[in-house]
Amino acid sequence: MKIPRLLIIAGSDSSGGAGIQADLKTASALGVFGMTAITALTAQNTTGIFGVVEIEPQFVVSQIDACATDIGCDAAKTGMLGSTALIEAVASALSRHKLSPVVVDPVMIAKSGAPLLKDNAVATLKAKLLPLATVATPNLHEAAKLSGREITSIEAMKDGARAIHDLGPKHVVVKAGHLKGVAADILYDGHEFIELRSERIETKNTHGTGCMFASAIAANLAKGRSVRESVAAAKEFITVAIRCNLAIGKGHGPANPMVAWQRSLQQHPAVDH
Repeated sequence: MKIPRLLIIAGSDSSGGAGIQADLKTASALGVFGMTAITALTAQNTTGIFGVVEIEPQFVVSQIDACATDIGCDAAKTGMLGSTALIEAVASALSRHKLSPVVVDPVMIAKSGAPLLKDNAVATLKAKLLPLATVATPNLHEAAKLSGREITSIEAMKDGARAIHDLGPKHVVVKAGHLKGVAADILYDGHEFIELRSERIETKNTHGTGCMFASAIAANLAKGRSVRESVAAAKEFITVAIRCNLAIGKGHGPANPMVAWQRSLQQHPAVDH
């Protein structure tokens, strides 16, 4: 049995709600084999981040090499890349192994407000990594930083998506999670805009949603689905994960990416022979 393979290049969340842990749960829930190149270790929980240890860029590259040369990859996804040196190393490895499609989640700030990307690394992200992206998935804060525009409306999201697309990614999804009103994400392919609308679910338990959304897109791309299909499926996936969020911890609890897997089990229960 051939299983789709997804290489996840991101940081670890000790609380399990975001980062590598959320990425792997998402991949598993969608029937994809997840591999990892861990870029940072964090001491965090639902209330905040209490420490970060960055992994040496060359060791991150060694993890990528180990996976790509043995198991292979049907898609890759990047998350937390905290420094210029790490972004350059990861971009070089992606190019050297010709990994594609690639989903770039330009992680800059944690749900708690803690910075996860050094200011001097933003230019490197634009120049080195975004041009390799099949899909880039900035939230409003990240889209504003990347585009140099204030983004407070759907039209501004479209302007931001156009400006980010000019930096090189083939597709851009600007996420409207922090915009009041309807949860309408914008997908732009350089030619047209597609609004992906869903209900807005009022909850504080949204830790890890950006990681899960990007990983769901990557997992669907690994299965051979088109970008539009993958983004639409990821939107449905994250909406359900937020609706079935986990009220754990004292702060922002996580969304629940395992709902899709649990529902699949209910629809296709194991049969004893």
